[in-house]
Amino acid sequence: MKLGLLTVPFASKPLKDVLPYLRRLGVEAVELGTGGFTNPAHCNLKDYLGNRQKAKELKELVAGYGMTISALGCHGNPVHPDPDVAKRDHEVFDDTMEVAEMLGVDTVVTFSGCPGSDPKAQKPSWVTCVWPPVFTEELDYQWNECLLPYWEKAGKRAKDHGVRVAIEMHPGFSVYNTETMLRLRSAAGKSVGANFDPSHLFWQGMDGTAAIYALGDAIHYVHAKDCAINAHAIQRSGVLDTKPYKNIKNRAWSFRTVGYGHDEAVWRDIISALQIVGYNGTVSIEHEDALMSIEEGVEKAVAFLKGLLICEQPGEIWWA
Repeated sequence: MKLGLLTVPFASKPLKDVLPYLRRLGVEAVELGTGGFTNPAHCNLKDYLGNRQKAKELKELVAGYGMTISALGCHGNPVHPDPDVAKRDHEVFDDTMEVAEMLGVDTVVTFSGCPGSDPKAQKPSWVTCVWPPVFTEELDYQWNECLLPYWEKAGKRAKDHGVRVAIEMHPGFSVYNTETMLRLRSAAGKSVGANFDPSHLFWQGMDGTAAIYALGDAIHYVHAKDCAINAHAIQRSGVLDTKPYKNIKNRAWSFRTVGYGHDEAVWRDIISALQIVGYNGTVSIEHEDALMSIEEGVEKAVAFLKGLLICEQPGEIWWA
């Protein structure tokens, strides 16, 4: 496995200034944002579409520091009920796959998106229960009329580009857990799989290793981000929480740097489970810790993960 990092938190600095810092820390791969909800400062699609020379220069810049580009990230909502938003995010997704092919990058990270409640809706509607019956009707419309048709076509386009789509299972979007991920993949094909980010699963009550075993080879990419659970808040109000992220004291859960939500034993189990199901790709740090500066959060995450990643695959088991 390689230790990687999503460079978006450093978007205010040129990539050429970020890379030597990351390399000194021991980061081996970078994930670059290309648009949608993700800042495209380090990989503006317009700079690379149809410009193989620019793509070559970007690859050489990263390779010059002994690093690789592990993925391009374009988190958006291509099934948004507003046709203008859907078109914009769809085009960013399509263009990202094209640039990924140019760069020789095999993974594009994104969201499944979330449609509206019905054909006349103007905003997305995330359904979390099946009663009253209108919610079941919404789910039927969203999946059968919007999500599955879109991702069946998207899976074929991804295959044509030679890339894998890694969908981040994120509440607020239609794919948010293992079941919804596998349902989408069954229609979209094997070019569409999961970006395994345990932080979004922890607060829903899921076990990281159980989710990994359920997903198996559907895991196309991994984000390293933790989530701290505020048991007292959950006992009072449950896990669904719409308070601002900065209101850490009163929130049911908060994103944290790895090791600050779950201990080393949990993360060792996660890394080992990934190896057991055959994942040997990049573990990409995603800094979203509101209690630490970007530099402190990244440096602590790197230090924490360095001793946990399994970097060498076993040969023969000598005692067997």
